[in-house]
Amino acid sequence: MTLEGPAGVLEGLLQERDAHDHALTAVVCHPHPLHGGTLHNKVVHRVASVLHGLGAAVLRFNFRGVGGSAGQHDQGAGELEDARAALRWMEARYPDARRWVAGFSFGAWVAARLAASEPRADRVILVAPPVATSDFSALESARLPKLVIQGTQDVVCPLATLEGVFPSWAEPKALVRVEGASHFFDRRLAALADAMRTNLKIP
Repeated sequence: MTLEGPAGVLEGLLQERDAHDHALTAVVCHPHPLHGGTLHNKVVHRVASVLHGLGAAVLRFNFRGVGGSAGQHDQGAGELEDARAALRWMEARYPDARRWVAGFSFGAWVAARLAASEPRADRVILVAPPVATSDFSALESARLPKLVIQGTQDVVCPLATLEGVFPSWAEPKALVRVEGASHFFDRRLAALADAMRTNLKIP
């Protein structure tokens, strides 16, 4: 499907069950566009699949300049507004549903800022957030629940760096470590899925 974004059309993929019969929605953001990140990334796909399995209507989309989405990469500023447009699209389709936001790597940075700036966002799920290279200070005052999932063998977004900043983020929050997982959760996608199912409770 497509939706209108601030830089033109955004290409997306919507997973839903019975149309307009969801109590929960989720928008999932993909990793860095300049490093091959798309809505088809395997981690993004797994995150979306788990959320859909938990009963959510899930939208994953390509940021501007990726795949069929119009525009050009904007260093995270425009991508935040792309994600906001995706959230607004889901709000219009499911006006009474709870709103979750999720993201992987670069997408986690976008998701964190989106969730922190949207009072109606109910939860944010961050997988391998790049805290060493991006500013996550918005989470220091964001009071929505945060689930953070991190591989212990991630050399792109090291666990030790995350552990250094995580205490400064506002409660409620949870940090789940996936033993042996690299940045892309190679051969550990099932463990990522298990971590999500164990730590996400659907009202």
